[in-house]
Amino acid sequence: MNTRPTALDSLTGIRGLAAWFVVFYHVRSGMGGYAPEAVMAVLAKGYLAVDLFFMLSGFVLWLNYADAMRDRALSAAPRFYWRRIARVWPLHIVILAGLVAFALALIATHRADDTAYPLAELPLHIAMLQNWGLTDTLSWNHPAWSISCEFAAYLLFPVLAWSVDWRKAGSITLIAAIVALAGLAWRVIDTPGLGDDIPRLGLWRCLIEFTMGTMLCALWQRWRGDRRAAPIAAGALAIAIAGWTAGLAETFIVPLMLAALLALLAFGDDARRNPLRARPFVWLGEISYATYLAHFPLFILFKLAFVEDPARIAPALLALYLSLVLLASALLYRWVEKPAQRALNHLASGTRSAAHA
Repeated sequence: MNTRPTALDSLTGIRGLAAWFVVFYHVRSGMGGYAPEAVMAVLAKGYLAVDLFFMLSGFVLWLNYADAMRDRALSAAPRFYWRRIARVWPLHIVILAGLVAFALALIATHRADDTAYPLAELPLHIAMLQNWGLTDTLSWNHPAWSISCEFAAYLLFPVLAWSVDWRKAGSITLIAAIVALAGLAWRVIDTPGLGDDIPRLGLWRCLIEFTMGTMLCALWQRWRGDRRAAPIAAGALAIAIAGWTAGLAETFIVPLMLAALLALLAFGDDARRNPLRARPFVWLGEISYATYLAHFPLFILFKLAFVEDPARIAPALLALYLSLVLLASALLYRWVEKPAQRALNHLASGTRSAAHA
């Protein structure tokens, strides 16, 4: 199995911007009174960045691992699972451990909040199972709900790769299947918005959009290098945006809009002067997992330490918080996420070498 995954810089760059969209989605609660209404309306849709993450994940995993799954069948799955756990679990568990320490401090000072930090649910969070329909509310590190759903997609990915080969499907068939999956999302997610009722519906949201991402990857592999592909994707994006503006259900049209956006970015990855391929954006994408997991607990601590009115955080204080998120993301990526990932992958390599010997 490929040990150095293929990456498209523009997709890495958009991941960084999407992570910061989620950050601003959460901090907008402190921007009351001075942020324009139009800005607040845009930030209120920040939860949709998670839907882009799900599609990106399906796209990237199909690109890097689908062939290996088909060629090596069962022998490829354990290594794939280990590499995905090494990628997402260490940083998740480090931040969760910090929140456990925080919760214990609240208990010691008689300020415990059993709804925000339920100790009985902690094993589910450790095992990344907390959003598999086993709980009624989000707790502990709220953004980690999507990591739980991604973990489910990882577990099912080998089955998908073994059972279907999108290369054998015609392009029209794949496009129709993507539209059909958006229709399935609309029927299954029986709420006005994609971000509603996450404990009940988040897993379906992830699995549907993850599968859409794998199909998009197959289309990209087939059409890359074709100059007509990017204009077609741009046209599809314009139609989807028009549909959303016209009032089509978010649960149907937004997955299609994000699919068109992802296709446009992938087909335009090698375009000259593509800003998302600039090193600052790529770097933001590289540290985006740390940004995504760390910003929420950091915001809680920041408000306790520095904020008197959580509904109106002074712009200077908000800028300080955002700077701390960026710094924490860089440090966690450099000193926790990547070293732990390398160590776990090295451990697996050593174990396999010993077994062969």
